[in-house]
Amino acid sequence: MKKILLAALAAGAAMTAIAPAEARQGCGPGAHRGPGGYCRPNRGGAIVAPRVRVGVFYPGRGYWDGRRYYGHRYRWHGGWRYR
Repeated sequence: MKKILLAALAAGAAMTAIAPAEARQGCGPGAHRGPGGYCRPNRGGAIVAPRVRVGVFYPGRGYWDGRRYYGHRYRWHGGWRYR
């Protein structure tokens, strides 16, 4: 009986030694190790960068049309035209 119990404990210890650790390398929640060993935030998780939206005026830059910033826009054929 003792041999079976000892063998089961040894097998359990071997299985825990093989399993990978779940602590994300010490960077904390919402981050991971990147190139060079620095901590970087995860994408799409709790930390989300603000998105730039099409057709919105951003002070000091202008209107964003999806490719670049324009200083002026006006209605043209049912949509917006940027200059």
